[in-house]
Amino acid sequence: MVTKEIEKEISEVIVEAIIDEESNEEQEHDKSFQDIKDVQDKEAKLEKPKLKKLSVVAKKLLNANSKDASGKDGRENKVVLRIKIRAYENKILDTSVKQIMDTATRYDATIIGPVPLPTEIKKYTVNRASFVYKNSREQFEVRIHKRLIDIVNPNAKIIEALTNLSLPSGVDIDVKML
Repeated sequence: MVTKEIEKEISEVIVEAIIDEESNEEQEHDKSFQDIKDVQDKEAKLEKPKLKKLSVVAKKLLNANSKDASGKDGRENKVVLRIKIRAYENKILDTSVKQIMDTATRYDATIIGPVPLPTEIKKYTVNRASFVYKNSREQFEVRIHKRLIDIVNPNAKIIEALTNLSLPSGVDIDVKML
């Protein structure tokens, strides 16, 4: 629908450009006494807007064709299953990531990752004494380790296998479809 309209615009612009070229050639033959530079300047002035209009219409056609063939912005339609994994201990996190990766590769999935995300550190400062000795304090910290795994174009078997995985306690998983 959109492409037919754009193709129609292109054909109209091309026809106009051809007609203008023919009329320009006839004018050149009639005005042979003019300077060559004057004729070339006029041709350049006449052809530039037509070429710009033609290039704009051609860009519209290319964008419309790429949108029709592959989806929104000319990119291919990719369904991505984004898995964010969080845990307090990095060893447990790495074993659970390995389980997910093994399960996905067993079903021939395209995997991106695991990408280590920055460790989130929460620090808590506490007074050692309850009443006096304000200068005496203890600091505690909680480290949350994170990983990111993307599975490109997952099928139903992969999703079912991932939901049936039993991961150790202390591992938090967020799954999103992009």
